[in-house]
Amino acid sequence: MKRPLIALCLILIATAGLAGAATYTVDKTHSGVDFKVRHLVSKTPGKFTDFEGTIVADLANLDASSVTFTIKAASIDTGNADRDKHLRSADFFDVETYPEITFTSSKITKAGDNSYAVTGTLTMHGVSKTVTLPVTYLGEVKDPWGNTKAGFEIETTLDRKDYGIVWNKALDAGGVLLGDEVEITINLETQKK
Repeated sequence: MKRPLIALCLILIATAGLAGAATYTVDKTHSGVDFKVRHLVSKTPGKFTDFEGTIVADLANLDASSVTFTIKAASIDTGNADRDKHLRSADFFDVETYPEITFTSSKITKAGDNSYAVTGTLTMHGVSKTVTLPVTYLGEVKDPWGNTKAGFEIETTLDRKDYGIVWNKALDAGGVLLGDEVEITINLETQKK
């Protein structure tokens, strides 16, 4: 009876060494960074097409977990070349001066069964602010080629004026052309290293 118990203990000790932090990188071809902003009486959609990120996940020790994410500001795409050119200019993102939007986590806490509050520094347009992003874990699966994939979703709203993006145009009838709040949805499919 002792030998099976010893064998079980050895297996548990060996597999315990496999636990801990796992690193995932963003699969850009199956991910998206999308936004909407009010324009007159509707919400105009857009996206960023060039981004990368790394997630270090240790569910047993969230203090050992981290997120870094970078967006190339010049990759903004609203489906209109003239508008995109204006958004890249000094009136908005000023991509020549501030080519990247970055997020680096400082703290991750569990908020529910599959949800986490990820606090960190968001830097955009030369302004850095501490934000807490609500992240939903969408699960993990092996793809047909044996790669381990994990999914995450972030939905949040930012005030563009908080980051010095203040351009607007007054309307003759009152009000302004653009809203200040930007609705952001980020869907990430990541691959385990």
